[in-house]
Amino acid sequence: MKGRPSVYLMLALATAVALTVSAVVLAPGSSSAGGKGAAPAALNPADFSTNITNPLFPLSTLGPKVFEGQDTDPDTGEVVDTRLESTVLSKTRKVAGVEVLVLQEDVFTNGQLVERALDYFAQHRDGSVYYFGESVDNYENGKVVNHDGSWLAGKNSAEPGIVMPAHPSVGQTFNQENAPGVAQDQSKVVALNERVRTLAGRFTGCAKIEDTNPLDSPPTTEFKWYCPGVGLVRDVDAEGFIELVSYTTTRARTSATSEQISEVGASENDGGEGSDD
Repeated sequence: MKGRPSVYLMLALATAVALTVSAVVLAPGSSSAGGKGAAPAALNPADFSTNITNPLFPLSTLGPKVFEGQDTDPDTGEVVDTRLESTVLSKTRKVAGVEVLVLQEDVFTNGQLVERALDYFAQHRDGSVYYFGESVDNYENGKVVNHDGSWLAGKNSAEPGIVMPAHPSVGQTFNQENAPGVAQDQSKVVALNERVRTLAGRFTGCAKIEDTNPLDSPPTTEFKWYCPGVGLVRDVDAEGFIELVSYTTTRARTSATSEQISEVGASENDGGEGSDD
């Protein structure tokens, strides 16, 4: 999952309070505030749904979202205009045996498509939203040049992470991505009840989350704001920002039928061999 477009080109976008392994299944390496999580037992597909209604990550009640901002090329110092278009697809997929919702995210720099990613999410019965990987097409001059950043839970030792807990609390830390050497973003809830204003409106009750990419040298950090009923509205790092400029809401989607599964037509380049299950 991505945040700002610059992060898209490399990788980019918490766990419920006091969760216990005996009560729920945690993502690998996730933890409560101040703690270190141990690897969990195998995920139970029956515990997950493609109806994602977590207030801070409500994919099933959102239509298309558009973000705009600016970014700085780290090599040339050039400031470029960035745009992110985010749309939940009607089809689903199975990843590691779990049926997942598919979010398509298109990233543009100065009007040119530079990345298209399909991100895979499912909501646990406790309300936490898990991240199962992404299929990435990176573009240059209108042509796909590689699939860097692709990964899937269940392949090459990758495991699902948590993108949003059911009940975030200040100080919580968790692994958003668990793909060794490819995507290992780590997150921390740094504030709640934030107020954010963008061209799309005024938002209250927002969570501010710090994401760190330990694979960068030195590690890089960005801050994201997630607001009730809308999800992500702002993403800021040292090189620039994007903010929500428009969005629509829809009725909650029902779970997809088995006929829809595996029909997702993104690039099927998921960072390695193995079966989606």
